[in-house]
Amino acid sequence: MEMIDLRSDTVTRPSKAMRQAIANAEVGDDVFGEDPSVNRLQEAMATMLGKEAGLFVTSGTMGNQLAVRAQTHHGEEIVVEEHAHVFNAEAGALGALAGVQARLLHGQRGTITRDQIAQVVRPKNVHYGRTALIAVENTHNRANGAIFPIDVLADIRAFALERGIRVHMDGARLFNACVASGRPAREYARHVDTVSICLSKGLGAPVGSVLVGDREMIERAAYYRKMYGGGMRQAGILAAAGLYALEHNIDRLADDHANARRLAEGLAASPAVDLNVEEIQTNIVYFGLRRGLSAPDVITRLREHSVLMLATGPRTIRAVTHLDVSRAQIDRAVDVCQSVLARENQAG
Repeated sequence: MEMIDLRSDTVTRPSKAMRQAIANAEVGDDVFGEDPSVNRLQEAMATMLGKEAGLFVTSGTMGNQLAVRAQTHHGEEIVVEEHAHVFNAEAGALGALAGVQARLLHGQRGTITRDQIAQVVRPKNVHYGRTALIAVENTHNRANGAIFPIDVLADIRAFALERGIRVHMDGARLFNACVASGRPAREYARHVDTVSICLSKGLGAPVGSVLVGDREMIERAAYYRKMYGGGMRQAGILAAAGLYALEHNIDRLADDHANARRLAEGLAASPAVDLNVEEIQTNIVYFGLRRGLSAPDVITRLREHSVLMLATGPRTIRAVTHLDVSRAQIDRAVDVCQSVLARENQAG
């Protein structure tokens, strides 16, 4: 039976058309700035987000960390929501590579506010590391793919400008937010200095992210990209996949959102599941298990029935919809989940 892989939207595989675009890619040496496909991708993303320049990088983690490194100095502090990817899932790079401290705030479904930030910004004092950067995540992975409200983002931007603090957006899934909200990417991007966009999640490319911002910052980021070992040569074969994704795979994210909602509704019908369907805005579904059920045990049973999900805690599971999962497969996954959860519940 065909496996239904809902562990992440990173598991997508390039389509035949995307592979053809890769095969036909014009290439050059990107470290010399001579790869035409990379240059087109960087320019296209910068234009879409209303920024001066872009930088093609290997991953979302690299994009985020280059943004931090290029906009801070060692010993400074960044303000970030406590469950954000840049703090929790990037191998401790804030301290190891950028040499900054993270000031963590408790967000409501991943959203932090101007008032919260204002309370923790460091005053000018020889004893304190300067608050240099505010980082937000849109959509927020650990908050069921929640969209960062644009009015809250605008308030944060206004405060940051008053205090001389820069703002970075981890926009790995920004286009999910755009499709779900109906707002263009540049409308979100205008409220931040830098944005990192992932191509290898919902957009379906095999590799890469693009960091965008003002030209001076991107030049600094390119320097640190080389320092971190991220200088690529004939990278156009990867950039071509990104260009294809921007042209063909943004609007279809609405299908993933509809599938996530359908999955959430099916899961919520089980008495063994703790899930608020109204929190599902995009393509990520986190759900809790009631009555002492074990997430690792449930994951094992699901795998036996060709459904893959990710245990994110002793009693928490994540499922992510994407372009390689059809509506019919979602329906089958719901049936499998309900059956497995019913048996596990009876066994418990």
